[in-house]
Amino acid sequence: MNLLAIIRVAVRALLRNRLRSFLTALGIIIGVAAVIAMVSIGEGAKARVEASFSAMGTNLLVVRSGSSSTGGSRGGFGSQPTLTWDDLKAIQTELASVKYAAPELRSNAPLISEEQNWTTRVAGVTSDYMLARNWRLASGSSLPEDPESSSKVVLLGQTVVEKLYGAYSDPVGQIVRIRNVPFEVIGVLAPKGQSPMGDDYDDTALVPVRAYAEKLQGGLKKYIAGTIYVSAAPGIPTSKAENDVANLLRDRHRIRLGAEDDFNVRNLAEMASAQEESTSTLTTLLAAIAAVSLLVGGIGVMNIMLVSVTERTREIGVRMAVGARPRDILMQFLVEALVLALIGGLTGVALGITIAQQLSASFGWPLLIRVDVVLLAVAVSAAVGIGFGLYPARKAAQLDPIEALRYE
Repeated sequence: MNLLAIIRVAVRALLRNRLRSFLTALGIIIGVAAVIAMVSIGEGAKARVEASFSAMGTNLLVVRSGSSSTGGSRGGFGSQPTLTWDDLKAIQTELASVKYAAPELRSNAPLISEEQNWTTRVAGVTSDYMLARNWRLASGSSLPEDPESSSKVVLLGQTVVEKLYGAYSDPVGQIVRIRNVPFEVIGVLAPKGQSPMGDDYDDTALVPVRAYAEKLQGGLKKYIAGTIYVSAAPGIPTSKAENDVANLLRDRHRIRLGAEDDFNVRNLAEMASAQEESTSTLTTLLAAIAAVSLLVGGIGVMNIMLVSVTERTREIGVRMAVGARPRDILMQFLVEALVLALIGGLTGVALGITIAQQLSASFGWPLLIRVDVVLLAVAVSAAVGIGFGLYPARKAAQLDPIEALRYE
C-alpha cells in the first residue's frame, strides 16, 4: 500500500468512531491549548512591563533621600531629607555621564475648575523633567525652560482633564485652582498609562518647581523633600551613571568608606531587567506544567490504539491474508495515531489562541502569539502521536495472520 492509501484507511477508521477519537485527542487539545495560552499571556505581561518601564523614562535613575535599609530614622526612601539643591546642581554640571537631572516635589492636592474638583498628584518639576521622563505633550506648550521660573502655570494629565473638563476636552487657557491658588493650564500631557505598580501616570498635574515651592509648599527649603530623576547620557550605561552619582553624593555628604549612605539610587533599567527575567521564568514554568498534559494525552492515545488493535484483530488478519505486509499494518496504525495527534494539536492551537485573546482582553495586555511556540507545539503533538502510537502499531504488525483470523 502506498502512503496515500494508508492515510485514507487511517482517516476512515478514525471517522468510524468519532466520539472515541475526539475523547482520545482531548488530552492533546488541552495540553497544546494550555501551552499556547500560557506563553501568550506571559509574553503579553512581559510587553506590558516593558511598556510601563519605558513610560517612566529611558536610561533613568531615581535618587531619593534615606538609606535602603529598614528600621531607624533612616529607613526607607525620603524618611529624612538629605539631598540639597546644591547636590542637584553638582549632578547636572559635574558628571559627563549624566544628560538630565531634574527634581520632583510631589504631594496630593485638590484641583478646582468652576464647579468640578478632583484630587490628584501635583508635582513641582523643571523642563528637564519632561525630557528625562520622556513625557510628551498632547496639546499646548511645555513648562518654562528657566528652572527658576515661578510662573503659575500647569500641565494636566489626561485623567485630570477627563475628570475636570470631560473626555476629549482641550482646557488650554483655562484657570484651575490648586489649593485655592490659581494656575493657568498651558498644556495637556500625552497619555502614558499605568506604572509597573499599577499607578495611573495620567492622574497628575505638573507645575514649575519654584512655583510649587513658593505657592504650594510655603517656600523653597534647603533640602529636596522629593526625588531627583537622572537620565544617563547617550551611549553611557546606566550602571556607570549610577556609580558616578553615588560617588559624587558620597563625597559631597562626606560619607566614610564602609558607612551607610544617606541616599538611595535606583536603576530602573536593572529593575526592568529583573522584572522581565521573573516574568520569563514564570512563563516557562507555567508552559512546562501545561506541557505535562501533552504526555497524559499521549498515554491516552496509546491506550485507545491498543484497544483499537484488539477490536480490529480479525481486520488485521484479513489484510495480512490478502497480501498486506507487517510494515503496511505498522504504518496504518502509526498514521492513525499521528493523524489523531495532529488534529488534536491543531485544534489545541486554535483553542489556545482563543483563550489567550479572551485573557488578554480581560487583563488589558497586548496579545502576542509566538509562531515558534505554535510550530513547536504542533511538532511535539506529532512526536507524541508517533512515540505513543509506535507500541500499539508494532503489536498490530506482529500479529500472526492465522491467529488473527481465528480471533472472535
